Amino acid sequence: MQSVFEIIAEPNRRAILGLLASSQRSVGEIERRLRMPQPAVSKHLRVLREAGFVEATVDAQRRLYRLKPEPLQEIDDWLEPFRQFWSTHLDALERHLDRMDRSPPTKRKTRRKR
Repeated sequence: MQSVFEIIAEPNRRAILGLLASSQRSVGEIERRLRMPQPAVSKHLRVLREAGFVEATVDAQRRLYRLKPEPLQEIDDWLEPFRQFWSTHLDALERHLDRMDRSPPTKRKTRRKR
């Protein structure tokens, strides 16, 4: 069995997960949105389904796929120690932007056209 990281390492699978994050979709809709051939979409959906990332429901003649976020928890857990790094940097950026908002605008020199 592949790890969560191996499964999402494939760009097309990440794109499919991104689409399914907003709403459930049919294979045909995924094909059109990602401009992928149906066999490729089906192959990636099978991998995602077997790994527990998505589940399918039958609606008349089509299958609708939806995201199951539970396997993503492993990634979220792995990212936790890195959040402080980004949080510190984003806080510094916010302070910098706040200082820029409080400082008076500076005049820019313009070049004369010759």
